[in-house]
Amino acid sequence: MKRCCLILMVLLTGNVHAQTIDAYLRKIRNNTAALTAFFSQMPKGGDLHHHLDGSVYAEHYFDNAERENLFIQPQTLVVRRDTPVPFTGWTTFRELAAKGQLSKYRQLLLQKWSVKDFYRASGPPDQHFFGTFGDFSKPSENMRLANMLDIKQRAIAQNVSYIESMMERVHCNISVDSPEKFNEQLISAGAQHDSAAVKRLLDDMYQQLRQKNITASVDAYNDSIARWHQQLHIDDASFTMRYMTYALRIMQPATVFREVLSSFEAAEKSPLVVGVNIVAPEDDPVSLRDYWLHMQMFRYCHQLYPHVRYSLHAGELAQGMVAPENLNWHIREAVYTAGAQRIGHGADMAYEQDVYNLLRYMRDHQVAIEINLVSNAFILQLQGYRHPFTLYRDFKVPIVISTDDEGILRTDMTAQYVMLAQHYPELSYAEIKSFVYNGLKYSFIKEPALKQRLLADLDKRFYLFEKNIQLIINNK
Repeated sequence: MKRCCLILMVLLTGNVHAQTIDAYLRKIRNNTAALTAFFSQMPKGGDLHHHLDGSVYAEHYFDNAERENLFIQPQTLVVRRDTPVPFTGWTTFRELAAKGQLSKYRQLLLQKWSVKDFYRASGPPDQHFFGTFGDFSKPSENMRLANMLDIKQRAIAQNVSYIESMMERVHCNISVDSPEKFNEQLISAGAQHDSAAVKRLLDDMYQQLRQKNITASVDAYNDSIARWHQQLHIDDASFTMRYMTYALRIMQPATVFREVLSSFEAAEKSPLVVGVNIVAPEDDPVSLRDYWLHMQMFRYCHQLYPHVRYSLHAGELAQGMVAPENLNWHIREAVYTAGAQRIGHGADMAYEQDVYNLLRYMRDHQVAIEINLVSNAFILQLQGYRHPFTLYRDFKVPIVISTDDEGILRTDMTAQYVMLAQHYPELSYAEIKSFVYNGLKYSFIKEPALKQRLLADLDKRFYLFEKNIQLIINNK
């Protein structure tokens, strides 16, 4: 009896705190500095839409390039690790320093590798954003380790307790026999939406890839993830990281299928690789041509590996980026055909065919939406009520807030919540808090005990946060 009364008192006190904090949040809603201070202290749960390489700040890439004395082409600002052949027109970072030019090229590379000073430059923002990925020199293992450690420390500083990062895809040189023939047949079947023909082709490729031991590449990939993870002691009492692998949607169909298949195999076998995705610009001509085909590939691999979880970049489009016929069906295919458990971006939801039933389906089947506010504002020019956030909210689709590529975008998780609070003043503190919990609830963590521990830890973090805010409100 006494224990029940104590629990009731704690719940009532927590509700009083929440109501007071909600009033305080409304009071500071238009004060960006006050909101930043508030949300920087607030626990943030999990970041579920996170590209590892895109989350490293350009300053760190530059420091790594200088430290390892990489090669640079001053006219194009291309940086590479291997010695260029022919060498004419290239120099090294050490030679730039000797000429007193390092500072100049540092500024130019920061602008090229991120959105720094973008509005004083020219060109479409989406092309600038996606172009940065091809500009990074492939990190050495030491660089990769340093980047992972930097991301961990930055997450802890932001009160983010979990990251589910798209780290890298499985590297595999195995190919099916006559890939050009498969590509031609798959493209033809995809254009006709002939699912039976696609399945026959995927069956044939699957058997060939298994016979050629694709598993060896998968095992090597999983071993490298485990080695990095353990070497850096990534998991501790304050932080946990798990990994997604992915396929590149701008490759030819036979290559995409190999990458999707190897990704599912990796996620099936590794406790650290918890899910699969597909990445690269959705408005790329190959991405648009093969979008339906890619969804068939995910559907096929789901039948082979029914326990593997996956989130799909879908609907990262806005009116004017593509022809209207490519704006109204991508999310639907990712949800209904591919069976994604989460959707990344979903920014063109308002244009989807039968939009209300799709939203109801996502709600009823708990298909979470990964909202990336800063990313969508920069790349798609969508913010405020032009963004479909309120559609998802009104239909009670599970919402998680994430950063996407905080290094390239020069943002962080705090900035997402500041934008959220300012652009949607109808949101209560309780709703915002529920989004934080969703970042753990809808994660793909495989160990139930770990997820429960993280949720319990989030309870404690919020208790301390709300207690501290209450003192601030009371001027203590």
